[in-house]
Amino acid sequence: MLEILLTMQQRLDASPHLLRLGKLFCETVLIEVEDRSFYLQFRDGHLVSITPGPSAKTPWRFALRTDKAALAAFWEPVPKPGFHDIFGLVKIGRGRIDGDILALVKNLRFFKEFMALGRPAAGGEKPA
Repeated sequence: MLEILLTMQQRLDASPHLLRLGKLFCETVLIEVEDRSFYLQFRDGHLVSITPGPSAKTPWRFALRTDKAALAAFWEPVPKPGFHDIFGLVKIGRGRIDGDILALVKNLRFFKEFMALGRPAAGGEKPA
């Protein structure tokens, strides 16, 4: 999981389009996959740190919680219906979003496109 997040960080830094979308996004987001937690700290659209958790002392603005199989299905090159989107995961009961929903909605396109960076790149390259 950490390897995929690091790959996503590199892909984000190489994407001027996404960096422009996230220019005003300065938040800490919790990604929780079963018993593993990661705190992603964004500053001006850049992912500046990935901190493994859990930690009761690390504040976060919103959280995306899911299971390993659902996240793997989300990161397929062409996800099945329900696994194609973070709200799709919630709708089919395989994900949960907690915290400040307004902060997520204000930056929804950026965050959804960031999460999609875990999918294989064009040419079939799988994330690490």
